[in-house]
Amino acid sequence: MTSELLKLFMLIIVNCQKQSVNMQKNLNRYVKYPVMVICVVICISGLRWLISPEPWMLDQVANEERLAMTFNDLFLIDGNETLGEYLKQIYRFLGLFVFAVGFSMLVFTSNEFFNIKRFRDKYLLVLGALLASNITLAYSWIPSSHFIYIMWGAISLYIVSLFNHIKSK
Repeated sequence: MTSELLKLFMLIIVNCQKQSVNMQKNLNRYVKYPVMVICVVICISGLRWLISPEPWMLDQVANEERLAMTFNDLFLIDGNETLGEYLKQIYRFLGLFVFAVGFSMLVFTSNEFFNIKRFRDKYLLVLGALLASNITLAYSWIPSSHFIYIMWGAISLYIVSLFNHIKSK
């Protein structure tokens, strides 16, 4: 009798371990990996602004539409001789900031943090607020920007991650 109970108890423990492994795989696949892709894309965007010789030209059409003039016309205005260097400096800081945000968020996707449900709650809240504010500002200030397509891709991944996070409760 005790040996049968012991076997049953061991079978329950093994089954629980298998379920735990499956839950971890699903957590990684459907919650963590989409977030990691978003973070990598954010890092790449920041790096692009950091290394581009004329980073304001990465979104030329939307920027010129916002300015209501071309960059050539803008640089030809008297007193704007150093504007190119100023814009480069501003975009370098933007690129560094965007890269730092993406990299910081990527670091916090490690299992050490991401396995903690309350941490994921807050992490996904912050990421959702970041994505929502970015898409709102993009439509307000640069509606013809190609970055809007990237943002919608990130929002789609975020929805997949959020849905599966809620489902995993």
